[in-house]
Amino acid sequence: MRKKHAPFTSTNMTANINVTPMVDVMLVLLIIFMVVTPAIVAGFQVEVPQGEHLKDRTEKENRVELGIDRDGNYYLNRRPIAREDALELLQAEFASRTGDKVLFIKAHRSLRYQEILDAMSLAREAGARVVGAVTDKRPVDESDAAQ
Repeated sequence: MRKKHAPFTSTNMTANINVTPMVDVMLVLLIIFMVVTPAIVAGFQVEVPQGEHLKDRTEKENRVELGIDRDGNYYLNRRPIAREDALELLQAEFASRTGDKVLFIKAHRSLRYQEILDAMSLAREAGARVVGAVTDKRPVDESDAAQ
């Protein structure tokens, strides 16, 4: 006859959950949240770079220029226009041109970037093939000029 064993009496094993991988995952998640949270709270801040080593270019009389001042007022070729009329006026301006469909945007530096993006999408909708941003040259220091 066979001898019957009582279940689990001959082994001294205990069932434990290995929490080391779980702790590793939690630490990684904690680090990710610690890094991401300040960026979300503070927002995204950027300083637009100034142009360096730019060539002097004369302003041509026949180029199309859309200006936006600090209050968000629009100007087409230095004439004030209503923002609602900008699309129609730009379409008319580009319709009269056969090959040159370039728009230069000259905007005040304190404007929100979204304002510039809106003007660029307006230009694309009006038929501009190329949209360029006009910047001022950064003043050259005496030490920079010597190099």
